[in-house]
Amino acid sequence: MKEDKIGNEINAKFGNQLRTRVNGVLIQNDKVLMIRHLMGDQKEFWSVPGGGMNFGTSAKCNLKREFLEETGLEIGVENFLFVHEFFRPPLHSMELFFEVSYISGEIALGTDPELDEQNQIMTDIAWMSISDIRSLPRESVHQIFWDIKSLQELGLCKGYFNFENNYLK
Repeated sequence: MKEDKIGNEINAKFGNQLRTRVNGVLIQNDKVLMIRHLMGDQKEFWSVPGGGMNFGTSAKCNLKREFLEETGLEIGVENFLFVHEFFRPPLHSMELFFEVSYISGEIALGTDPELDEQNQIMTDIAWMSISDIRSLPRESVHQIFWDIKSLQELGLCKGYFNFENNYLK
């Protein structure tokens, strides 16, 4: 089954290790740009574009690279928002969230160069309003969206968060 293969690939590449990730929040016309990931076993996961950092490259450069790879867009990296500790075994990452601005390009769903062509996990890209996000099952959306009532609230979040990760030591 393809989903089991994808789950195994995710675990092999990213599982059981602590990763540092960068994430970009691009809001236009009261909608945020989101990417749907298929995480194996038919589990979908919607989040903003972003990904792992490369050694020796700044967070801002990594975010620009990730955004271009995943969306086809060139962005400017603006204000640092917050850090979120994501923990959903076997995945564990420290995620740096930034506001980003559109510079150029046409939106197109990209690929993850860390994964084999037949095991890509990004399956959709969409502009989503807060009501679109809230209509999805809670477990299918990144934890940063669980309790906000507007996209503008993301810009008000400051500091460190580990939403519902109470089992972390």
